[in-house]
Amino acid sequence: MEIAFIILTVLGLSLFEIITSVDNAIINAEVLSNMSKKARRWFLLWGFLFAVFVVRGLLPFLIVFIANPSLGPMGVITAAFSNDPNVMEAIEKSSPLLLLGGGVFLIFLFFSWLFLEPKNFGLRAEKFFHAQGAWFFAIVSVLLTIIVWFALQKDSMLGFAAILGSTAFFIIHGFRNFAEQQEKKLLGGGMSDVSKIAYLEVLDSTFSIDGVIGAFAFTFSIPLILLGNGLGALVLRKLTLSNIDRIKKYKYLKNGAMYSILFLGTIMIFDSFGFHIPAWLSPVITFGTVGYFFHKSRLDLKNIEVILEEPKS
Repeated sequence: MEIAFIILTVLGLSLFEIITSVDNAIINAEVLSNMSKKARRWFLLWGFLFAVFVVRGLLPFLIVFIANPSLGPMGVITAAFSNDPNVMEAIEKSSPLLLLGGGVFLIFLFFSWLFLEPKNFGLRAEKFFHAQGAWFFAIVSVLLTIIVWFALQKDSMLGFAAILGSTAFFIIHGFRNFAEQQEKKLLGGGMSDVSKIAYLEVLDSTFSIDGVIGAFAFTFSIPLILLGNGLGALVLRKLTLSNIDRIKKYKYLKNGAMYSILFLGTIMIFDSFGFHIPAWLSPVITFGTVGYFFHKSRLDLKNIEVILEEPKS
């Protein structure tokens, strides 16, 4: 791989990991402020190691293993760091399954945000879709039906991969919703530090899944995924400790994250059906989308500052 492509991919993976986990970092920072110093240090050290080396470290291998069970656990680990053409061919043959399952997961994630989640409206259409929240399940059901129909024309396993992606979304979404519902208890001081750490780890794990699945839209190279996601998680943990209040001011960053998820999910679905998508497109789209909403956030922030600085009549 060319060095320029490697750098672009790693930076794109890191940015995607950061923006998809900003909400997680904000919750972490708020909960940590109500914990003892000892518990806070424990979470920031061991929680970080668990999030990076266990969840984000093992999940890419697990996903490749599910798509290639014939390789076996050790075979997947060997394949990740091997240039064996036979192994690479096996992974290449299974890539449509992984891409379609991951693409459906990301598309569902985007529509869940668009229809159901409270948000700062960055685009005019978002307010309209949010008002039609009852249509979420209808939309994703019809979309899944269409995707499965076309997938079954190519391969029955491809159709199963689409169903698996939707199943994974609803399972993970359910766990995340339950954990987020506990946020008031976490902030209210009605729970022990041990319970708070446990809930934060659950949230951390569910947020990390989005980043890892989306990473396969960038590359199938597990070393690059580990490097990019690891750097992103490291930067995010640093933001949790120092600049989270400043990050919260850029209120459209979440919008940028979710539109990136939409584009990456779409790329994965088209790629799974045999459309050739250039490898550089995913990081470029991520930078462009996030850059647009970052710029929009800065303009909004400057307008607020101008209003606050205006002398009162």
